Amino acid sequence: MKAAVFHKPGDIRYDSVDDPRIEDSRDVILKVTSTAICGSDLHILSGAVPQANNMVMGHEFMGIVEEVGSAITNLKRGDRVVVPFPIACGHCFFCTHEASPACENSNYKHYGPNGDMMGQKGGALFGYTDLYGGYSGGQAEYVRVPYADISPRIVPDDMSDEQVLFLTDIFPTGWSAIDWAQLKGGEVVAIFGSGPVGLMAQKAAWLNGASRVIAIDPLDYRLEKAKTVNKVETLNPHKVNVVDAIREMTNGRGADVCVDAVGFEPERSFVDKFKATINFEKGSIKVLEMCFEAVRRMGTVSIMGVYGSTYDNFPLHRVFDKGITIKQGQAPVLNYIDHLIDLVSTKKVVLDDIITHTVPLSKVSEAYAMFDDKTDNCVKVVLKP
Repeated sequence: MKAAVFHKPGDIRYDSVDDPRIEDSRDVILKVTSTAICGSDLHILSGAVPQANNMVMGHEFMGIVEEVGSAITNLKRGDRVVVPFPIACGHCFFCTHEASPACENSNYKHYGPNGDMMGQKGGALFGYTDLYGGYSGGQAEYVRVPYADISPRIVPDDMSDEQVLFLTDIFPTGWSAIDWAQLKGGEVVAIFGSGPVGLMAQKAAWLNGASRVIAIDPLDYRLEKAKTVNKVETLNPHKVNVVDAIREMTNGRGADVCVDAVGFEPERSFVDKFKATINFEKGSIKVLEMCFEAVRRMGTVSIMGVYGSTYDNFPLHRVFDKGITIKQGQAPVLNYIDHLIDLVSTKKVVLDDIITHTVPLSKVSEAYAMFDDKTDNCVKVVLKP
């Protein structure tokens, strides 16, 4: 079959690889109908998240069941399903305590309690390095889905791929950021980053009762997308002091909730890059630091952007003095997906309005370059095998 294969940093190609096969009685083989490039895929492309071996990319995908393992009774050949990005066994301590991204069984080679940078990790993810299980991803014509009696959800016939594809990751991730903040209604939510996850967090904020949603991004075209699809207020850090502006908009207090939807690879100056180099850090926590400044006392900061190293000068003094609640991590998609499918099917939320490019999988190298370089006003790319 054909797939998007990572070879080395900067090199993802459309290659031929072996067809997947049933390896366990709880597996299914899926014929992929739609997949997408995620911002966290770019961390692998850049080499910031290390991967030594060739690997089929992609953790946002859906498709049609082609073959089922002998233990699968909830799915049959021909079913159309969407697949959450964390791989969960469904039966371990964490899976039975609504913490499926910490599954003890799916990442059997690198699982452990420590959460090391290069050692012990949590549960496995599709197409996201050997450290996270080494499973082939869904930017391919076919993909093996383990524990298929747990995660895949059958998609209603009257819903298009584009309407539900983002239930794999970015909408549940954006939803998690807001759900963790436990909005009561009337809150001001500031979301740093108007890429795909940021846009989804904006939608989730409105659905959970926010009174104002503020989008922050250094790229005007992404702010325009945010205003168009989500009717939010916008701030560009190149044009205003974002922290001062947020305080001015909130009677000096700061936002009730700040969401970091950027992570460790923000837009950076030479000084930022030099500091990271001498401190042996990956990327920067500059966005997170802005969240800590912009959130009000006793407010909440949700971290959905990826961070992959230790950081000197972490502002713990500010977190303590302001009494900030911090929530972060991989989204527990299984906790939300059924509710979110219902929101989409009842037209309470639209997800496909963030798509800017739909291209054949054969053009995956060009698609990655466009998404990474942010050319042609690219916000979200859907790939068609």
